[in-house]
Amino acid sequence: MWSADEIAGLCYLHYRTRLPKQGKPDPNREWTSLAAVVKVESAAQTEGLVSPGNLQVTKEVVAMGTGTKCIGQNKMRKTGDILNDSHAEIVARRSFQRYLLHQLWLAASRQQCIFSPGTETGKWKLKPNVVFIFFSSHTPCGDASIFPISEPENQLSKLVTGGHAGGQSAECRSNHNHLCAEDKRKSGKMASNHILKRMKTYDGGCFSIITEDLAVQHESVKLQGNTSQKSCERSAEMQTANKETGLVRPKLVDVHRTGAKCVPGELGDARTPGLGYHSVGLLRVKPGRGDRTCSMSCSDKLARWNVLGCQGALLMHFLQYPVYLSAVIVGKCPYSQEAMRRAVIERCQHISSLPDGFLTQEVKLLQSDLQFEHSHQAIQEVQTNSKTKLVPCSAAISWSAVPEQPLDVTSDGFRQGTTKKGIGSHQSRSKICKVELFHQFQKLVTSISREDLPDTLRMKTLKTYWDYKEAALNYQEAWRVLRSQALLGWVKNAKEYLHFT
Repeated sequence: MWSADEIAGLCYLHYRTRLPKQGKPDPNREWTSLAAVVKVESAAQTEGLVSPGNLQVTKEVVAMGTGTKCIGQNKMRKTGDILNDSHAEIVARRSFQRYLLHQLWLAASRQQCIFSPGTETGKWKLKPNVVFIFFSSHTPCGDASIFPISEPENQLSKLVTGGHAGGQSAECRSNHNHLCAEDKRKSGKMASNHILKRMKTYDGGCFSIITEDLAVQHESVKLQGNTSQKSCERSAEMQTANKETGLVRPKLVDVHRTGAKCVPGELGDARTPGLGYHSVGLLRVKPGRGDRTCSMSCSDKLARWNVLGCQGALLMHFLQYPVYLSAVIVGKCPYSQEAMRRAVIERCQHISSLPDGFLTQEVKLLQSDLQFEHSHQAIQEVQTNSKTKLVPCSAAISWSAVPEQPLDVTSDGFRQGTTKKGIGSHQSRSKICKVELFHQFQKLVTSISREDLPDTLRMKTLKTYWDYKEAALNYQEAWRVLRSQALLGWVKNAKEYLHFT
């Protein structure tokens, strides 16, 4: 029905042809990240992704997001009118929620859409011939980004000259708080017969290599302790200088780094140089520039969506079952299937007692060989000889397959171009901020006669955003089970940030 490269190519084409120049990076000095949701619809009523090779299918991008930024907790607002998290995956998911809201409005007005009537009053379910695929141009920040650096021997020189991604996910590089000085202090503990060299990555971060002049040394893969305490270790080889080239082949002893920080109160990273720098399987919050954020990493959010669905609490009022992703595809970049599986699936696989309709999904995880044209890696390859420092694009683009104002460009959480004086005005709001999505949801509720509403929306008077979210009882129960059994320590926004109308 589809391939990873086909989905990636479709998303890149959509980015080039359907999104305007506004909000895109200046390729001479900026980069960004891209994410999207693709609808795959088969002509016949067939379940799942397995189907005959000749089955007619249509593939359509229904939501897209770009961005690398995140606001600090001091910029958060109690009015729901700012985007806290503008990482591409989160912008794409919120854009997808906007698309789902429109599709529910079509369903309620008996128009052609992706939903069919459910068995409960006022509820809908996804048609069986429709599935959704999530695409990201880069490995999600957080746990999925932590895995051993593995470079072909002919690429080792790139590491030494800083030509590699330097072991960090694209998104978290843009907000990374550098820890080189700390690494340097700890590096003194290493054995004296090793020559430790500090190599700067292109974003000013560091990784370590050890060189020896003699002997081949092997390290085996070890995974110790439970999921939350595993340290990354990998097979590594070091060889003597190549007599023909005169090059010393370094033994790589580091992992790809994430800028995301372990959640407060939980087990932290060892931060020792090399393979033990990070602990894996942990919940993490995105880094801020001096001001800590309250936004969980994209790896953590994907793990949550894989159990609770992508629709969120509000839309669950109208849905009999969650809207799950059938696959997650990552573009060409540093990637580990093992780390993706650990981060997105395995951390939540063991949970039990979920409410009816909620499942721990075995989502397909794939990688494409196609690179995003505005990724850090792609821009760096083009700008090889330039001395201009590459920086993340400050804007985020949201696009949804909806008839009215599908495009939305933001910066620092507000519509691009918003002045300090304009903050708080209706014009300053993104179409995908909490309060705007809430108002669209309320419009949907009021367009439906009371007797046709689902029970959860008829039981009592609901006023605030918080009220409506809490009234989605089965979703809230599933979230409680998930938090108590797998995602302990999840940083939740204080209620005061959710009491807007």
